[in-house]
Formats: sequence, C-alpha cells, structure tokens
Amino acid sequence: MTDRTMHNLVQGSDEWMAFRLTRFGASEAAAMLGLSSKVKRTELLHMKHTGNPKEFSDWVQQNILDYGHEVEALARPIVEEMIGDDLYPVTYSDGNLSASSDGLTMDEITAFEHKQWNDTLAASITDGVLPEEHTPQAQQVLMVTGAERLIFACSDGTRERFVWMEVLPDPAWFDRLRAGWAQFEKDLADYQPREIAEKPQAEAIMQLPALAVQIRGEVITSNLPAFKSAAEQFIANIKMDLKTDEDFVNADATVKFCEAKEKEIAIAMDAAIAQMSSIDELMRTGKYVSEQLRKKRLALSSQIEQRKKQIKESAIAERRQKYAAHVEALNNALGDASIVVATPDFAGAIKGLKTIASANDKLDTALANGKIDADAAARDLRTKLDWYQPRAKAHGFLFSDLQQLIQKPAEDFELAVTTRIEQHKRAEEERRAREAAAQTSAPAPEQVKTGALPAVQSALPIDTPAPIETGVRSRPAAGEIVAVLSRHYGANPRNVLNWLCTTDWRAVQSQGEQHNAPLRPYDDMLRQILKCSDAESLDELEYQARAYPESQRIKLMQAYDDRREVLLGA
Repeated sequence: MTDRTMHNLVQGSDEWMAFRLTRFGASEAAAMLGLSSKVKRTELLHMKHTGNPKEFSDWVQQNILDYGHEVEALARPIVEEMIGDDLYPVTYSDGNLSASSDGLTMDEITAFEHKQWNDTLAASITDGVLPEEHTPQAQQVLMVTGAERLIFACSDGTRERFVWMEVLPDPAWFDRLRAGWAQFEKDLADYQPREIAEKPQAEAIMQLPALAVQIRGEVITSNLPAFKSAAEQFIANIKMDLKTDEDFVNADATVKFCEAKEKEIAIAMDAAIAQMSSIDELMRTGKYVSEQLRKKRLALSSQIEQRKKQIKESAIAERRQKYAAHVEALNNALGDASIVVATPDFAGAIKGLKTIASANDKLDTALANGKIDADAAARDLRTKLDWYQPRAKAHGFLFSDLQQLIQKPAEDFELAVTTRIEQHKRAEEERRAREAAAQTSAPAPEQVKTGALPAVQSALPIDTPAPIETGVRSRPAAGEIVAVLSRHYGANPRNVLNWLCTTDWRAVQSQGEQHNAPLRPYDDMLRQILKCSDAESLDELEYQARAYPESQRIKLMQAYDDRREVLLGA
C-alpha cells in the first residue's frame, strides 16, 4: 500500500525548493545511510534542521548532485533511442519520501538516471556492478516512482563515452531505505545544531623575541630580562585543556614552536660561549627558559595524545550506552523474547580518523545503522511472537527454550513449535488411551473367587455405596474405600471390589518403594530413556520422569515420546 503522488514542479522554483526541504529525497539517501563520499550524515541532518528552502536546495545542488545536468539532456535522446520510448523528467513522492527522476516513460515502467562521465564509475558499470554509493538513489527512484526498471547511465553526452546498466527493484533495499529514513526522522527530531566548521587552522602564536647578546670579555648588551619575561608569559598562556579540533591543531603548532625556540636558544648560548667564558647570568637564563619550554612541550605533546584518546573513548562509550538503551527498550516491548544482534563496531568505525568532527560523524552514523538493524530484528521477533502466542497459550511449558528457538528463520520456527505441540498432544492421547485400556482389561466379576474378601463382601451392600461416617479414625472402613472408588470412577461397587481383589498388591508395594527412592541424576535418566529397548520398561521410566522438576520433566517427556515412536515403529 503506497501513497504515490506525482508533483507538477518546475526545478528551481520556490515551490520546488520548499518541496525538497520537507521530503527525504533519493539524491540524499546515500548520505542518510553514511555511504556518500561527498556528504556526511551529520551534515545532512544539520542542513535539514537549520536550512531554509533556498539554502537547502543550493546546498544539495553543490554537495550531493553531480555536475552532470549539462550533459544529461544530451544523453537522454541516446537512451530514448535505445529503449524505443520517450523519457520525461518527473518528481514523485510516497509519503515523506521523494524522487526526482532524470526521466520516466509515460507508462511509468522505465526510469532513467544519469551521471557525468567518471572513469571509475564507468568501469564499474561496464562490469555490471552499481557502486554502493549510487545504489540508494537508484533504488529509491524505483521504490517511489513504482518503475519496473531503471537505466543507470554514465556519459559525457556523446555516444563514444556512454555506458549504462539496468537496475531492477530490490525489496531488501526498499526495506533498508524505509528503515533508514525512519531512523533519520527520529534523529532529526532530536537534533541539536552544532557548528559545521571548516578544517581548523592553527592560530597565530605569540612570538618570543630573539635572544640577542653582544660580548667583549663580558656581556656588553643583551635583552635577557625582556626575553625571560616574555618567555614566562608565553609558557603560562599555553592552553592545556584540549577539547576541540581547533585546540589540537593549535597544540600541535605550539609543540613545534617550542621545539624550534629551544634550538634557537641553544644556538645563541653556543655563540655566546664562543665569545666569552664567564657568562654565568646568560647561561642560567638561557638554560632556564630552554628547560621551561622543553617541559611545556613534552607535557603538551603527552596531553595531545591523552586527550584525543579520552575524547574518542568517551564518545564511543556514549554511543554504546545509547545503543544499549535502544535495544533494552525494544526487548522490554517484546516481553517474551529478546533480540540477538551484534553491537556496532564503534571503535572500528573511527579507526584512523584524526579529527573529532569526523569521528563524531562516523560514530553517529554507526549508531543510526545499529538502531536500524535492531529495529528490523525486533520487527521479526514481534511477527513471530504474534504467531506463536495464541498457538502456544496452553503449552508454554513446552517452550522453555523459546529464546533460542525464536531466533530461527520464521518457517523453521513455526515448524518447530507446531511439531512440538502436536507430539505432546499425541503423547497425551496415547497415555489416556493406555489408562482407559487398563481399566477395561480387568477380569469380569464372576471370575472373582467366592470368599476372596468375605469380611468385606458380608459387610458391604453390593448395589449401594456405603455411607461415609464422620469423625476421626485411624483408617477408613473397607466399605468407605469401595464407596470412594466407586464414586470417583463412576463404577458399580461390585466392579470396584473385583479390582481390589485382583490387584497384585505386592507388586504395587515394590513399585512404591522404588518411586520413593531418591531421583537418579537427570543425565542418567535421560540416557536410560533414550536407550530403553521395550515399551513396558519405557512406560515405567515415564512414570518416574514425572517426579522431576518442570524444566527437566518437559525434556524427559519429549525424549520419552521420541523413543516410544522408535519402539512402535520397530
């Protein structure tokens, strides 16, 4: 179900500019997914949030769209001749998604997208491979326009340098685009504008005066006091609290300046020594300033590395916390199961990046893509749970391993649930059938020998259950036992009496002693069931298995059902 609409807009008009700002365009899809080599995802967020229609349109034209529109008109007739149909530039929307196609046939079957000639892109198209950076735009054009194919061409407007390939709709890409834009819309609603700065340049460094010394047997003139004062002021003003990219650029420049100044002082001191042997004040001042510069330089160099590491680690930890909170919210909404998805590789996403701005952009993009994957996994589990819950409502005890089971593909999961429930129902039906057969297989009353229980028979009316007396006694009377059993099973008292007379009470006593014994280890019990070779022994093991805790009992009963099927088949 789509809300596809064609818009009669003239490119460059105010209406067209306003339309582009309020929609998520196909030409922006690569940047939204973090696949664009030209535009960062955070830059797209920033401009969508802060730009007016004209600013945004100009920005997209400059940063996102290729400089290929001047040759697009030359390439269109070549494609029209190739497909045998006319192409018309058109703008479509589907909800808040849009696509401005370079061309679409009147029957809306074939779309056209053109890029200016580029050797790398042309080689890839010749090999039949559309680069990932261009795939989002092509697939969004297909999704929004509803076209059945897209001719993706790269040319300079001539037939000599013209290559093309056919791109078909990909439902997986459609899902990825819709999920990506949904996350982008959430991020846009929460976006706090930050300045998108140009590449930082080092500020001008306060220069120290050159150390000047004239010597003739003794120091005649020098600027030592002024030099020392200026050096102390310079060192005190060096910024050590580094936070922004500008701070780090300035710090690198300061380190280089300090190192150069240390060498300059050493040269001046060596020159003075060559002129004079007794220059105590000069030497002490020179060494003092040089040592102060050296200490500050080393401390600043260390601070640069430490702060960069701290800032990156803090940024990674922040995104990990946001991702964990997102997954936790999804799992809380699911309830009966939890999604199993890998945490985004935030550290790998910023490996090798030198600026804080670029690291933040990559981290935000990795976080957004991680949320998209988690949302997709949650939707998959929600669909499975919606199918599972009404079917397993009365059989939840069979699925203590639901968390593992539900991670299977949908068809495998549904088959496993259905099979397990059916096996349980079949086992219960067989058990009830065995119990009914045992009740009906008792000997007829006339087979009971007269006088088997003379005291009971003489004391009990045959056709009417004896009334149960009230009061506290050490044991029930024989007539009371027969009456209780008669009412419980809905049987004639004579038949109940017959059951009691023909029961092998010694065997019952022996079984009772076995059942009261401590449970054997669960693993031993499971092996006994799986290796059992006759149905009678297997039924005895099934009786014993009922005494185990629920989680173990379910698995033992499952093993019993499987083994019984094997024995019955044999």
